[in-house]
Amino acid sequence: MPIKPQILAAMSGAIAAYIADEEAACQAAALAPPAAAAPGPPLNLWALAGRQQAMQMRLLMQRRSLS
Repeated sequence: MPIKPQILAAMSGAIAAYIADEEAACQAAALAPPAAAAPGPPLNLWALAGRQQAMQMRLLMQRRSLS
């Protein structure tokens, strides 16, 4: 079944509009200054180590219960 010319024209127009919109977004992103990351609270190594240990213990418990 051949594609009607009206449908083909609509598809071509939609694709062209999409490509133009993507190019405009890329150009706008290239011109915008990069956003500086907001400084967060200092890294708490004790909390990080505790979380890692808790996750490791949970993994060990799951392995024991599944095997």
